[in-house]
Amino acid sequence: MTADPAASADAAAGRLLEALAARGWSLGTAESLTGGLLAATVVGVPGASSVFAGSVVAYDPAVKTSLLGVDPHLVGRVGTVAEEVACQMAEGARRVLDVDLALATTGVAGPGPSEGHPAGTVWLAAATPTGVLARLLTLSGERPEVRSGAVLAALVLGREVTLSADGAAGYGGA
Repeated sequence: MTADPAASADAAAGRLLEALAARGWSLGTAESLTGGLLAATVVGVPGASSVFAGSVVAYDPAVKTSLLGVDPHLVGRVGTVAEEVACQMAEGARRVLDVDLALATTGVAGPGPSEGHPAGTVWLAAATPTGVLARLLTLSGERPEVRSGAVLAALVLGREVTLSADGAAGYGGA
């Protein structure tokens, strides 16, 4: 019997929200390939409203640049599946949503490749008042598994950053 990924994500969301509440921090998200699934998982936890401010679903590159402030020249140069784009999405969400921690997801859910990257290529970023931490994932499975894997990994990253001494998992700022 295998673990239910949704149950794992729900538990991870609960642990993240507890850590944020203990620190007195608020949370927001900027999502591309997860398309709101990260926010939906967070708000599925009772009491999420005490910490969660909101989400920007920036599926289209124009939304990433116009609403989140991702550099359009960067997107033109590297595409949307890139570490720098994830970091700028997270920083933009922190600014737009006025939160302490913003999590961002961008990548290729599949079924095929996009922008020269295979399905399962995912960049996550977590932005805090002291910096930004990015993480590259290479996930396998069909589109739903890639998206749910990205959500679980983003929740875990958010908790790691929240629990770190400086709020940015040892990463020195962007």
